[in-house]
Amino acid sequence: MIQRKTSVLIQPHQAGQPLLDFISQRFTYRNREDWQAELAAHRFLLNDSEARGDTILAPRDRLVYLMPALIEPPVDTNYTVLHEDDDLLVIDKPAPLPCHPGGRFFAHTLWALLKEQHGLAEPRLINRLDRETSGLVLVAKNKSAARLCQEQFAQHRVEKVYLVVVEGDFPDTPAPVEATGWMGVDPDSAIRKKMRFYPDHNDAPPGAVASSTTFRRISTASNANLSLLEARPHTGRCHQIRATLLHLGFPVVGDKLYGVDEQLFLRFQEDRLSEADHALLRLPRQALHAARLRLSHPVTGKKVEFSAPLPSELQGLLA
Repeated sequence: MIQRKTSVLIQPHQAGQPLLDFISQRFTYRNREDWQAELAAHRFLLNDSEARGDTILAPRDRLVYLMPALIEPPVDTNYTVLHEDDDLLVIDKPAPLPCHPGGRFFAHTLWALLKEQHGLAEPRLINRLDRETSGLVLVAKNKSAARLCQEQFAQHRVEKVYLVVVEGDFPDTPAPVEATGWMGVDPDSAIRKKMRFYPDHNDAPPGAVASSTTFRRISTASNANLSLLEARPHTGRCHQIRATLLHLGFPVVGDKLYGVDEQLFLRFQEDRLSEADHALLRLPRQALHAARLRLSHPVTGKKVEFSAPLPSELQGLLA
């Protein structure tokens, strides 16, 4: 298990005071008595030795706080390694599994699993998927490979293909459906992080950014009123595919934020989804899957393509 910890290097102007005084004044999210209890629980190290609250701090002392373990929500840790060489690691990430630590998640993240199970000292995840999105995650093993891969993503030179199951009978048109517009905050939503797709720049709020995605229907499950689509994002905006599909009237199955009712997201956050809510969602996760990536290898320069099959739970929706 990876130890969660944070450290601080004592600066000259911070020296000369007792350690307990320093942490009580610097880290005010706990009171002095709580920090005293953390010291008694042996959670602080000073220059690699157990710290005492009455120790007078000196310049360049290193103080380390060994954070208590989080009680983290369960996740699916069964990731699959699809490709590995000296520079790249390609993962098929399951859902739900966060890519990076944040909020209630630390050890239950792909980043932590790669450190602990795959021996990577510093996993550099190039593309990030939402916790409830499955599929391809590109991991660089060194700074040079990370930089060269990130440049390709930034310059839109990476071909990305997603598979997504949506509510409704999506149009089966000869040409892909082009959704070009702007992505900005949704002023009508009770959820601060929710975005909205605006087809007209004049309607978009300040700070909105260009967004472009093409969609193509692959198949339908008419008895369930569902469609399987291929989505190709040409820009890399936050929640781009999900927000665009909601605007088009075909919300992603299982999507609590951009699905049939955003109140599902609020109830999910409070852990009070009802049986009726689960039935409405159809699936515990959003039905979005990063299926293909095509880019130039950061060292050889040759074109490489990786693919991840549609997960069984998404296939089951269409059966």
